[in-house]
Amino acid sequence: MTDSDPAGPHAPAGPLFDAVRDGDAERARSLLDGADLTARDGDEWSALDWAAGRGDIAMIRLLLDAGADPAAAAGDQRRPHDIALAAGHVAAARLLRDAAERADPAAEPDHAWRPYCRAYALADLRRYPQWPEDAAPSAGAADDSEIIVFLHDDLTVTASMWPGEDVLFDAVTEQWAAFCASELDFTVPDEMDLVPPAGAPGPGAGLS
Repeated sequence: MTDSDPAGPHAPAGPLFDAVRDGDAERARSLLDGADLTARDGDEWSALDWAAGRGDIAMIRLLLDAGADPAAAAGDQRRPHDIALAAGHVAAARLLRDAAERADPAAEPDHAWRPYCRAYALADLRRYPQWPEDAAPSAGAADDSEIIVFLHDDLTVTASMWPGEDVLFDAVTEQWAAFCASELDFTVPDEMDLVPPAGAPGPGAGLS
């Protein structure tokens, strides 16, 4: 089973699931009366998850209007908007994410793409007044403008692109955060911003 074409060996036999998978909104509407929208198939997906995987906006709206829970997690702990994101269906993901937030307004939304890092020349970071003199990779170019380091979403800096590996700087303060934002123009992208369009190779690889 893939996110963009979710039918697989455990595809459900239920008529509502079949209608959702087929994109047949009229048939799905006729089956909603008394339907259990919390039901899940052998893959632990709900009807809403299937609509999300297809990026079917009309079907998603139909199921949400009927009471489907946009925040309910599948067996793999992904919510419907995560499934839509993995398949590259950004419009569907936004619709589902907004619906989940309306359903739980007390929740603190965090839409940052994590893990995330951005490469900078060491010379750029040395402009920070509290940058330690010895905070530099142990080997490399002599010129700081040629030494590349990585600023991560938690505002630590490493010599490696991997978070927590070869840490050069972890004295994260309000002043450092302000420097990163104003002087380095560093922001962590929204999870929607880096999603490849539907149909791009491997849309679910990093989100499964």
